[in-house]
Amino acid sequence: MAHAFHDGERAVQARAGEAAIAVRNASVITDTVIAGARPFIEKQVMVATATRNEGGQLWASLLFGPPGFLRSPEGRSIELSTSLAPRQADDPFWQELDLGSRAGLLFIELSTRRRYRVNGRVEQLDDQQLRIAIDEAYPNCPKYIQRRHPHAPAGDAQRVEPSSVRRGQDLDEASAALLGAADTLFIASGAPGGSLDASHRGGPVGFIELLTARRLRVPDYAGNSLFNTLGNLNLDPACGLVVPDFATGRLLHLTGRAQLLWDQADPQGLTGGTGRFWEFEIEEWLLREQAMALSWEFLDASPFNPKVTA
Repeated sequence: MAHAFHDGERAVQARAGEAAIAVRNASVITDTVIAGARPFIEKQVMVATATRNEGGQLWASLLFGPPGFLRSPEGRSIELSTSLAPRQADDPFWQELDLGSRAGLLFIELSTRRRYRVNGRVEQLDDQQLRIAIDEAYPNCPKYIQRRHPHAPAGDAQRVEPSSVRRGQDLDEASAALLGAADTLFIASGAPGGSLDASHRGGPVGFIELLTARRLRVPDYAGNSLFNTLGNLNLDPACGLVVPDFATGRLLHLTGRAQLLWDQADPQGLTGGTGRFWEFEIEEWLLREQAMALSWEFLDASPFNPKVTA
C-alpha cells in the first residue's frame, strides 16, 4: 500500500526537519497485519483504543481480557471476543460504537516494550464479537515505555464491573494526584477523513505537568519522525487521554483539545532537546475505579526517558 501522509503530518514533519526520515520510515505502514505480528496480537491482555462520539469528542481507553481475546486470523481485520472480555457499560470505548464507526487500536506489551498500531472501522458488532476492518497497520518503536509485567486475577475477576465512577470538568484532588504520579498515558487523535489513532506517551514520573485544574502540559520527545499524533492535532485539536494508575487499577479518561507548542525554552531538559510541548485543555474527565482487571509489577523505566534537571 502506498502511504501518503496527510497535510498535518507533512507540516509537522517539515517544521521538525524530519520529512525525509518520515518518508523512509513510512515503508512499514501497510493495510494488513504482517504474519509475524499476528501471534503477538493474540497473546496480548490489553489494548489501547481511540473512538469519537457523536458530539465530536475523542476518548481513549484500555480494554483487557485473557490471551486470545484479540485475534487477526487473516491479517485484514482485528477480532475482539466480547464473550471473553465483556463490555463495561461505563467505558467510553463502547458508548455510541456502531457499524461503520472508526477506531484506533494500539497493541502494547509493556513487559517487552513492543507495540503495534492498527486503524480501521467497525464491520461487525454483536454479543460475541467486535470486528474492525483494517485501513492501516504498522509497528511502533519501543521508546519511552516503562516496563511492567501484568498479573491476571484469580478466578473470574476480569468480569467484575468497576465499583464507582466520578466525572467532572475541573480536576479534583484524587484525579490531579493520579496525573502527577503517572509515567504513562495513551492519546486518541483524529486524521482528516475520520481515521483515528491510538498512541502511547511515557516519561519519568511527573512528565504530565498540571498547569491549572483544567489544563495539562506534556513534553514531546524525539520519536519515529512520522508525527501521526502531532500531525492529527495540527489539523484537529480534539483528542482524548487515558491515564492508568497501575497501583490501584483506576483509569482516568479525559477528553478535550490540544495545542502544539514549538521552540519552547526548556532549561530543565523536559523535552529531551526537542523544545516541543503540547498543552491539553480538559472538557470532561471520567475516573473509573477498579477498571483494570490486572495487577502490575514495575520492572524498570525506559532508558530513553530524558534526564530532567532540578
